[in-house]
Amino acid sequence: MVRRIRPGNADADDALVLDAIERAGQDAFTREPPKTLKGRINFLLKQLKTTKAVAQALGITQRSVERYRTGERKHPPKAIADRIDAAVRARWQPKVRDRRRKQAATSTGITVEARARFGYTAPIGTTDDGRMRRITVHLPADYARRLFDAQQDIGALSPNEVIAEGIQEGYFKDNGRRADQLEVEFTDIDYIDVSF
Repeated sequence: MVRRIRPGNADADDALVLDAIERAGQDAFTREPPKTLKGRINFLLKQLKTTKAVAQALGITQRSVERYRTGERKHPPKAIADRIDAAVRARWQPKVRDRRRKQAATSTGITVEARARFGYTAPIGTTDDGRMRRITVHLPADYARRLFDAQQDIGALSPNEVIAEGIQEGYFKDNGRRADQLEVEFTDIDYIDVSF
């Protein structure tokens, strides 16, 4: 059981965890995505089929997509360039990503590095005043599978709660070898990185 406090931060913590999972999936790439604007737009056109669909995905006009594709415009504003990059990376090498996720969920597990506020309750004492702590822990394949399920809204726990439970069991309880009644509070994530 993982105790959660400050429920107002839960959505922000979940967003940080989901972003970390997405970044970890991009680390699995075997080739880099296209670097040029024209190459990125052409890749998106291949994936989404029409300039209208690309424009809707990026939140720009269809004419802008056509200008980027032909090379008429070569330097979009930074916000649009970031959206183009994110759209390409989200669609790049899905089979490679799926293979790496499957491997993590069945055999290798995941490694989580986080800096967040940790507190605890236990029969011997309680602290409501958690402290910021940096932790790196390897979680077994079962937690990877549960994390990927939570990412897709399968299961009772949110992605943040799965990670919190994994840190509680793997780091604080040493996989059942100590502190069996300890309940950890994991909130206010400052940063989190996931690798698989």
